[in-house]
Amino acid sequence: MEVTREILVEAQSDDVWEALTDPARLEEWFANDVELDAEPGGEGVFRWDNGEERYAVVEEVDVGRRFSFRWRDGVGEETVVAISLDAVGPATRVVVTESATGPAACATEWATALELWVVVGRTAVLA
Repeated sequence: MEVTREILVEAQSDDVWEALTDPARLEEWFANDVELDAEPGGEGVFRWDNGEERYAVVEEVDVGRRFSFRWRDGVGEETVVAISLDAVGPATRVVVTESATGPAACATEWATALELWVVVGRTAVLA
């Protein structure tokens, strides 16, 4: 199963890249506590106040353009998340693709969170 979503963020791609790969910036809009080594082979842990934890292993990094990682929950459900950025004038097109072998693992969490970030909280994150 594969789910792809595309959004346009009214911000420069460097700012969007930082909001997607810097742990402190991710804590502003995605998870409550983030540890992330955004290098190939790097690992990450994402924690929420409700006790949920997700784990990541970075697969690919093309700085400012593409970031992909394996993303799994505490019971072993795993997806591959690929995030691509393209400058479109003063804005940035963000394409999020989540792939999984089974439907339970592919919940489109990243795409949904990014859409919410754009609608509700982007100004605070990029300030």
